[in-house]
Amino acid sequence: MKTALITHADCLGHVTPEGHPERVARLQHILHALEPLDLNRVTAPMAAEDDILRIHPADYVHDIRATRPTDGFRQIDGDTFISPGSVDAAFRAAGAVVRAVDMVMGGEAPNAFCAIRPPGHHAETSTAMGFCLFGNAALAAKHALDHHGLSRVAVVDFDVHHGNGTQDLLWDEARALVITSQQMPLWPGSGRPDEDGVHGQILNIPLAPGSGSAEMRAAYEGQAFPRLRAFKPELIIISAGFDAHQDDPLANLNWTTGDFAWVTEQLCSLAGELCEGRIVSTLEGGYDLNALSAATKAHVEELMKAAT
Repeated sequence: MKTALITHADCLGHVTPEGHPERVARLQHILHALEPLDLNRVTAPMAAEDDILRIHPADYVHDIRATRPTDGFRQIDGDTFISPGSVDAAFRAAGAVVRAVDMVMGGEAPNAFCAIRPPGHHAETSTAMGFCLFGNAALAAKHALDHHGLSRVAVVDFDVHHGNGTQDLLWDEARALVITSQQMPLWPGSGRPDEDGVHGQILNIPLAPGSGSAEMRAAYEGQAFPRLRAFKPELIIISAGFDAHQDDPLANLNWTTGDFAWVTEQLCSLAGELCEGRIVSTLEGGYDLNALSAATKAHVEELMKAAT
């Protein structure tokens, strides 16, 4: 079986103002980079309202729909905009992660990558922020737990910015281990080690500005991987942000493309050891187009190697 690539053209319909870092070109460059790869290409469905209600209250979903403009943009916060196509894009992004979980849990694919936007890991229970509308990684976890009846799901987030939304949405979810590495200090300012969840099931790994491969690999080998082994997840979900890359304009970590390949290979190895290789990965950040497309391709190539 092949790695599934799940995406939809509607995700290109989420248009942001000129000069905004979370732009249509991000997904266009990724899809171009992945075009030569032998993947199982799947069209993302539109998420059902009930899917979104696993993590967000009905009034929040209503407000997101109501914010959609007929033309131009509406600004939710200093960083987050909605255009006429944004709500459909967000529902396709959520539908992609649900479909990915269903495929991996149903044996249709050994693992999956969701090439989607808007991203999700900053969306809190009732607050859209940081370019994000719906909490895609948290939704994938809750869908796996509630719909597929799993007992233990792990979310690993290596985006350079702290996944405050995923942390908020899974704060009291004992069945979900959340491991997130992030530059600190950096927006949004959360992600301290003492933010460990109601059940101690959240592991935050701050990384110092200017640090790179050695510090990241030591942190994952010393903290993240032992926690995964101890937890024994039945599915691993990756929030795959590529903005820790040394070329990214929004942060100050010095990861290389090879570092993203390394962390993915290590997570695939652990998934093979712990949960029959089951991984669902979903796109988060990454804002230098060349670094983003190269790192994403390296990430997906490691998923493909693990699928064979």
